Amino acid sequence: MRILMVCLGNICRSPLAEGIMKHKAASYGLDWQVDSAGTGSWHTGELPDRRSIAIARAKGIDITDQRARQFRHSDFEQFDHIFVMDTNNMTDVLRLASQKAHHDKVTLIRDLTHPGQRRSVPDPYYDDNGFEEVFQMLDEACEVFVRQHVAAP
Repeated sequence: MRILMVCLGNICRSPLAEGIMKHKAASYGLDWQVDSAGTGSWHTGELPDRRSIAIARAKGIDITDQRARQFRHSDFEQFDHIFVMDTNNMTDVLRLASQKAHHDKVTLIRDLTHPGQRRSVPDPYYDDNGFEEVFQMLDEACEVFVRQHVAAP
């Protein structure tokens, strides 16, 4: 399974989602490839936000091996599932999709926990207190996804 997490700058939400999904997959003995990207290029090559690193570390997850990168069209071919953090990310990613198969890979991550409600993961960049809430949302969504695939034959 190859999974890509996408947010705006690839320094707050998607690095957390990548770290959480990798951690959960490993704990279930799953050999999954998980990566993250941003729809924008502002932070390319940078570490995740220090607050994302801190909340992940507090939960026993190290995300300091990650570096921000921009989403690219080839990601549609390289990944089985592309989880976006909000509806703006979804619009930006789908704008690059050139075929229905690409569209079918893209899902709002919170649709895993709230199907059809089109809920976004809020961007905590300007809210120091938002990182815990974002972590919890992503942890819950990743757990649902992993359990769906562990239970599947």
